[in-house]
Amino acid sequence: MAEQKKFVESITPRDKDFTQWYTDVCMQADLLAYSNLKGFMVIKPAGYAIWENIQKNLDARFKATGVTNVYMPLLIPENLMKKEGELVNGFAPEVAWVTAGGTEPLTERLCVRPTSETLFSDFFAQDVHSYRDLPRLYNQWCSVVRWEKETRPFLRSREFLWQEGHTIHETAEEAEARTQQMLNVYADFLAEELAIPTIKGQKTDKEKFAGAEATYTIEALMHDGRALQSGTSHYFGSKFAEAYGIQVTGRDNKLNYVYQTSWGMTTRVIGALIMVHGDDSGIVLPPHIAPTQVCIIPIQQKKEGVLETAAKIAASLSAYRVKVDDSERSPGFKFAAQEVSGIPLRIEIGPKDIAAGKAVIVRRDTREKIECAIGELPVRVGEELERMQREMLERATAHLAKHTFAAHNAEEFEEDFRETKGFVKAMWCGDRACEDKIKEMYGVTSRCIPFRQEEIAGTCVCCGKPAKKMVYWAKAY
Repeated sequence: MAEQKKFVESITPRDKDFTQWYTDVCMQADLLAYSNLKGFMVIKPAGYAIWENIQKNLDARFKATGVTNVYMPLLIPENLMKKEGELVNGFAPEVAWVTAGGTEPLTERLCVRPTSETLFSDFFAQDVHSYRDLPRLYNQWCSVVRWEKETRPFLRSREFLWQEGHTIHETAEEAEARTQQMLNVYADFLAEELAIPTIKGQKTDKEKFAGAEATYTIEALMHDGRALQSGTSHYFGSKFAEAYGIQVTGRDNKLNYVYQTSWGMTTRVIGALIMVHGDDSGIVLPPHIAPTQVCIIPIQQKKEGVLETAAKIAASLSAYRVKVDDSERSPGFKFAAQEVSGIPLRIEIGPKDIAAGKAVIVRRDTREKIECAIGELPVRVGEELERMQREMLERATAHLAKHTFAAHNAEEFEEDFRETKGFVKAMWCGDRACEDKIKEMYGVTSRCIPFRQEEIAGTCVCCGKPAKKMVYWAKAY
């Protein structure tokens, strides 16, 4: 067991230094590596396999709502970026520019896409002509570049993977409905597949996406009490349509502008997955999204019949994502490797187990050990995977509830952020000055105006004037 102890000790305890714990876990689970290009990361096979499962699941959910995939160019001419002023101004500090092609300077700078509203808008203007062409429901899987000053694995890097959906509609009502629909797709995905509960709501004008009329968000709470924006959906109205000339002949035989949306989720949800469920031994992957759901570890594998039995068990579990760890390592090292990589279940099988006709199932999240007859493993493994998925969501939901507080006045608000970590619900007058003052005084931001409103008090927690909305506030990544 000395190997196992040494393996685990390379991870800083989570409650001692959460930031260092997070980095340690990402590296020890072999999810990524730093590249020679500052701010850019290499997503290694273990990390990319998680993203592939996220992508596969989300893509199916998108297509179930009528969305189809397309791909847009990587580079955007500067003149296109400038057509809608809010967008270019919002992204100006983060944009990377291409100024030469080979050895020749370009006549116009090209922006490396930070987002693709401009390209989609330009394309839509050429592609649709009549209301009969609508709606257009497109999505693309790609990477984007934003020149961030500070970077962290998965949470913030200069290039990251994501999907960006872009749709246009005949009416404002249809576009608004699609915006809300895709937010619900994200919330359902996080809860059902990643076992992460979220708060759904609208961003304040200060926090909304550049160029949007309204931005809707799902906000998740990490183990350390910080919030993470985990998916957004934006309603643009006809703002981009007017800037880029996206018009169709309407039912009234007149030219009308379309109504537009966009929505996105990025590889930062892998960071959320780690920070919500991980522990001092590594990551803990919900079974639905885990690349490997079951790891079979043969004990005394050189003894006759052990590897053969492990292979038969793996074959009987073909309905699940299974691997047999038959490497030349000690069982203790294999246990630690399985734990750090977050594989939901391991099955231990050795000569004594074989003689007794049983195996031992060990859950990654609770470390509960379950003896099971070898012939019953297919049924029991399925039951345990679903139980683990369900209980992971239950624990995360309980953590969210335990770390959500209500402040009735300025004194309670200040005390909550001095003494506790998590979401604080408080009333707001709607004034940008109060929002700015709260950030300056407490280092927290408005996370969202939740759809489910509560009247905690009648006055703003900052200025004492009549309140308009209840807002979730928190420190955030």
